[in-house]
Amino acid sequence: MTETSFQEVVDDRPSGFRAVLTEFWSYFSENRGAVIGLFFFIAIIFIAVFAEFIAPHGPNHQYRDALLQPPFWQDGGSIKFPLGTDAVGRDMLSRLIFGAQYSLFIGCIVVSLSLVAGIIFGLLAGFFRGRVDTFIMRIMDIVLAFPSLLLALVLVAVLGPSLINAMIAIAIVQQPHYVRLTRAAVMTEMTKDYVTAARVIGIRSLRLMFVTILPNCMAPLIVQAALSFSTAILDAAALGFLGMGAQPPTPEWGTMLAEAREFILRAWWVVTFPGVAILTTVLAINLMGDGLRDALDPKLKRS
Repeated sequence: MTETSFQEVVDDRPSGFRAVLTEFWSYFSENRGAVIGLFFFIAIIFIAVFAEFIAPHGPNHQYRDALLQPPFWQDGGSIKFPLGTDAVGRDMLSRLIFGAQYSLFIGCIVVSLSLVAGIIFGLLAGFFRGRVDTFIMRIMDIVLAFPSLLLALVLVAVLGPSLINAMIAIAIVQQPHYVRLTRAAVMTEMTKDYVTAARVIGIRSLRLMFVTILPNCMAPLIVQAALSFSTAILDAAALGFLGMGAQPPTPEWGTMLAEAREFILRAWWVVTFPGVAILTTVLAINLMGDGLRDALDPKLKRS
């Protein structure tokens, strides 16, 4: 290969990558809701990363002279506590900001655990079929036969109430969706010519599964992971509200709701703001997931 032709090949690689990114963004940006969700999610990440610099107070610092103080725009409110305080004088805004760290942490850990385990079991089921497929899928069917939140509650009750155990339970509950999705994608790819060619030239099973087949199955898994991220946050908030997730005084949004139950009529802000934080974050992630589906699913692309 001449020097000129080699340089053309090198120059072509980044341009091809840029073309893929450009095509992805063109489809993604057509969904305005997805773009709004993306920017809101980036803002949440920024707030979570720099929480210690953004929050005006410590999440567990108590101001005993400002119990259940309303937001600054109501009578009796103060700009020192823009969103008011809770029953023990903790700043609501600061706790919401630090709560973003827990929500993102929960989403990342749950999705990572369920995605990795789901991919492994789904690959085994779709690749080997037969008894391996039957055994794995029957276990997944049993897990899916239980209501997800009820099964998560049972698992946390067995493991013990804590944030870590709640994340493990939610990951187990979400895993069957990844297994079924991976299995279906692998079974589709196994019928294609490139897999047959790889078998003919003697590629080993592990390399065939993880290097040859898996990359072609990732698009639906990425979309599922984005949508499961919001489900993980919701389930963790539900477990926290029931006292089976993060324990007080952790500033997790579901736990904040649980602590504020008895003050719903007296102090609306201690319940409303954590609920709004959960609502907006989950909505943003779902909108972003819809955009990812539109951009990654070839069936939804224009010809």
